[in-house]
Amino acid sequence: MSKVILFNKPYGVLSQFSDHDGHPGLKKHLDYPNIYPMGRLDRDSEGLLLLSDDGQLQARVADPKYKMEKTYLAQVEGEITSNAIDHLCVGVELNDGITKPAKAKRIAAPTFEPRIPPIRIRESIPTSWIELTITEGRNRQVRRMTAAVGFPTLRLVRIAIGPWQLDDLKIGEHRIEQIHLPQQKKTKPLGKKPSMDKKKHKPRTARSS
Repeated sequence: MSKVILFNKPYGVLSQFSDHDGHPGLKKHLDYPNIYPMGRLDRDSEGLLLLSDDGQLQARVADPKYKMEKTYLAQVEGEITSNAIDHLCVGVELNDGITKPAKAKRIAAPTFEPRIPPIRIRESIPTSWIELTITEGRNRQVRRMTAAVGFPTLRLVRIAIGPWQLDDLKIGEHRIEQIHLPQQKKTKPLGKKPSMDKKKHKPRTARSS
């Protein structure tokens, strides 16, 4: 059995246990031995962060080749348009290449707890919310995607990673799940190829019918 910790990471907390440059790490919230984050969540983003004591599981979650979906709710500046949503779905050109197709839709404002500190609001510009699901893990990808289509992200909350859901976890809270991870098939160790029989055999002659 593998232990998985689902943690609702607050804004401003690092995805590591040690503090750095005045920013708090995870040790303030989690006190378990031999657990490590599976992937990361930017300091200024909130929501679901997974941790585990299983190295094999960590690799599966963090490795892009498994294409594990990650779903975010983003509050963006402005009333997002259907054209921008379509653009997010087919792929956005970023400075490190075009993104893979994503799932995106506009949603009603979720009932999240207020962020501390609150987001920057300009009275003359409204905000809107979108749900965005991606399979990549580029640096600050969601923020760069929404900015590229003209709607900068003001607040970003990750609500799902693969089968794991944030659900009703409050900010700073966590829960523990135990899962059974099937063992990967072991490959035969590499070694010398079996030697060929050096005895030469004369080819058989075909019999006439």
